Amino acid sequence: MNKSLLSAALFSLALAAPLAHAHEAGDIILRAGAITVNPKADSSSVKVDQGPLAGADLGGKATMSSDTQLGLNFAYMITNNWGIELLAATPFEHDVKLKGTALGAANGKLGTLKHLPPTLSLVYYPLDAKSAFQPYVGAGINYTWIYDEHVGSEAQSAGFSNFKAENSWGMAFQVGADYMITDKIMLNAQMRYIDIDTRATVENDAVAPGTRARVNVDVDPFIYMVGLGYKF
Repeated sequence: MNKSLLSAALFSLALAAPLAHAHEAGDIILRAGAITVNPKADSSSVKVDQGPLAGADLGGKATMSSDTQLGLNFAYMITNNWGIELLAATPFEHDVKLKGTALGAANGKLGTLKHLPPTLSLVYYPLDAKSAFQPYVGAGINYTWIYDEHVGSEAQSAGFSNFKAENSWGMAFQVGADYMITDKIMLNAQMRYIDIDTRATVENDAVAPGTRARVNVDVDPFIYMVGLGYKF
């Protein structure tokens, strides 16, 4: 899923003819669909922070792969124009790679990690509640829980172990649109930007006993979702 696909979906919703009333105060909305996390993954260089080589800068950077899962939104309309929304999803899994480091054995796939990104947002719908097409913008807070970190088999053979990454708090921003197919069912498309920063560490006793390296990663992903919604 990419920005052009999301833009096309939003444009298609805008062209559709109104068929049903949209959101009103007291409505509960459940949305579900395919959600893609596309990390920017701008990182610091890899540095040794523990062991005989502590203080050494190995250079290079870390990258993370994209992943698509089932996304869920739970929303409650406080008024006709304002709502609160919780983003949830099935766990995302990302490959973590190192490249360009001075330690050649470190380059390549380091391992994998999983994360859950629950995000609570305040959302504004500018159009009249009778409009079937409902664009919206929102902002809120994200907590990213990172878990199940594993070193890959090739990295293990090079002596790497105990891969860890810290959880993250950050701001989240979104734009999106609903289009009411019936009084209850809607199409939805949305895009988010979430500020996710983590500190990852990994150990390698093959380099020198007690050696641990770290890298700070600004994950800062764009998140795209297209799906269906139901209003209760």
